[in-house]
Amino acid sequence: MSFSHDMSDWLNMNINREWIDANVKWKDFGTGVRLGKLARQDKISLVLYDCECEVEVDAFVPHMHPGGEAYLVLEGEVYDDQGTYPKGSIVWMNPGSHHNPKTREKTLILVLWPNGVKTI
Repeated sequence: MSFSHDMSDWLNMNINREWIDANVKWKDFGTGVRLGKLARQDKISLVLYDCECEVEVDAFVPHMHPGGEAYLVLEGEVYDDQGTYPKGSIVWMNPGSHHNPKTREKTLILVLWPNGVKTI
């Protein structure tokens, strides 16, 4: 189960891609998706996902979140079997939830994993 809310009407975001690329160390998966680790404390991780336009179906593998997941769509659009989340959407997925997200457009997502992520 997930909860989402579109905050785009009142949240104005300006993304400085030059700063991000200069300051974030990226791991490129070779699927059109790259991961930038921003912070980690114990099992809690804060990461950025940068996705090319309309990434392949298997770019994100199906996965589960033992402690849930919260993410903010900074650019583009994310969708999965739970719904569609455009720029400005904040999404919370309950602990133990699983999904296989996909993207439309060039997409940037800020993700908080309270207890990591596991492939299923």
